[in-house]
Amino acid sequence: MNSLLSGGIATASIIAGVFFLRFWRSSRDRFFLYFAASFLIEGVNRFILYLTVGLQEDAPAYYVIRLIAYGLIVFAIIAKNRERRLPPPAPTRRP
Repeated sequence: MNSLLSGGIATASIIAGVFFLRFWRSSRDRFFLYFAASFLIEGVNRFILYLTVGLQEDAPAYYVIRLIAYGLIVFAIIAKNRERRLPPPAPTRRP
């Protein structure tokens, strides 16, 4: 049963990554690119580590890769919020 859930989570993460990648392609907003990368990393991580380590989620490799994936999400949110604070550029006139 646990292997079925692990595969389901990996599949759902990869589908979410492709979903965000589609939004990035239409909007070219880096926010969606970071989210897509995070979910794709998480999905591939679960798939590869299940094949190599099994269901032992106490292995350090799980947490290092999850830290990177979740760090991308935090970075995306912070970058998006800083982007809004910048004042709009002043209009320039050409003589």
